[in-house]
Amino acid sequence: MKQKINKLFVLVFAVSTTVLASCNNFEEINTDPNGSTQASRPLLATNIILELTSSKMGKPFYGNQLLSKSLAWGESADGDQYNYFGRSEFSGYSTVINGNKMLELTTEASRPAYEGLYYFSKAYQLFYLTMQLGDIPYSEGFQGETGVLKPKYDTQKEVLLAILSDLDQAYESFNKGVKLDGDPIFKGDPVKWRKTVRAFQLKVLMHLSMKQADNDLKVISRFQNYVKSDLMASSADNFQRTYANNAKEYYPVYFTRLNHNPYAMLSYLIVDKLKESADNRLYYFAKPAKSETDKQIPANSPDAYLGVDPSVSFDVISKKWSSGQFSGINARYTQLPSGEPVVKLGYAEQQFILAEAALRGWISGSANSYYNEGIRASMAFVADNTPDIADYHHNKKIDAANIQAVQNHPSNLLTGNFETDLEKIIYQKYLLSFMQREWESYYDYRRTGYPKFPINPNTNQNITNTKMPMRWMYPNSEFDTNREHVDAAIQRQWGGVDNVDKLIWLLQK
Repeated sequence: MKQKINKLFVLVFAVSTTVLASCNNFEEINTDPNGSTQASRPLLATNIILELTSSKMGKPFYGNQLLSKSLAWGESADGDQYNYFGRSEFSGYSTVINGNKMLELTTEASRPAYEGLYYFSKAYQLFYLTMQLGDIPYSEGFQGETGVLKPKYDTQKEVLLAILSDLDQAYESFNKGVKLDGDPIFKGDPVKWRKTVRAFQLKVLMHLSMKQADNDLKVISRFQNYVKSDLMASSADNFQRTYANNAKEYYPVYFTRLNHNPYAMLSYLIVDKLKESADNRLYYFAKPAKSETDKQIPANSPDAYLGVDPSVSFDVISKKWSSGQFSGINARYTQLPSGEPVVKLGYAEQQFILAEAALRGWISGSANSYYNEGIRASMAFVADNTPDIADYHHNKKIDAANIQAVQNHPSNLLTGNFETDLEKIIYQKYLLSFMQREWESYYDYRRTGYPKFPINPNTNQNITNTKMPMRWMYPNSEFDTNREHVDAAIQRQWGGVDNVDKLIWLLQK
């Protein structure tokens, strides 16, 4: 989220060799070693898709897990763990500019597929930017070639309406059935792309749950329309990056990328919840605590697993780390070159979104059915992407019986009470998010208050030490190059105060 990118309005013509190098197999799709290296539309499409599915490498990959209290860090007091928010940086615009170039090179016959990718990638990148910041440039954000170097900021509502419109356009373009050349994920299958767009449309609308009464957004009617067709049918439809046993394709925290993995410590929010319902994901997510195995407690016993409170002082964290009183990251993340696929939009998450929609009365159908299918798909995904090696599951495998037992455990049963059931649905999304879904758990917390993150006033580095920050601040580069418009946006939203406790429009009641 905080990564540095190209200047906002510099036109990007060439494909990023850095991104392509991260997935060596993908290079072979579009690159002729004896031919021209000039950018082509398939090569630009490949680059855009790889950017959409990329993840940070090394310790930054853990950042969202630390912020969402899934992990603590035993090496030093980590800013994400202790809720320090600074300034973000504008991201996503270079992808959109590459998309514009891609469309310029597109023939009429192939245009629908590339238009679909263009509108989807634009909506995807800028949705997450507005989720970080609030108002951003949208309508004038891509016009550097025409001399608009200081674009105005659109209101967040205007941005979200434009995103919803772009996603509709993406769906209609993919619906024309044209294969997308240069696609390393779905091999150009327009049906898979329609499902990906649908999954994202549902996600965007659920993030707008606090604005469901807005007459312009039409959140509920849009949601009802979208669920009628092209939903993801299984995890085979996931929009995800799959890693491999190749030095250029290793999983983001494979040990050759990061030798500090032993400092990752699982939170009690993960460990205790999995232990509570005898959920065998515990044995796939974690290692047994050394302090407990030293007592001869077997690795297949829940008693061998300890979660830490990530909000306690670093002195306490450090002592627990030194004494082995914690469960670390399972070896399948750090010793298996492929790790597991990193899902950007997935079937299990879709099912939890549908469960919440049913709970809210947006759609017919059983919230319980969607919820249980989300649990099943989440657990099955972990099992299906883990080799049958003892170190990776400690001989406590996820199977049909364990899945059913987790679904039927009293602590997981929906009750008919809205608030209780919402908390349970969001908690299961939280478990789904372990080493997945990037910042989504934080966004769900920000929207619903669930799961209940521990907040310790003595360690919280937020400016208000009794709560979580609500947004990142605008980048310094905007004050240097576009002050008039960024100042106007801050004045319009928060009376001229740009700080991390301010609520962006979609969170305001």
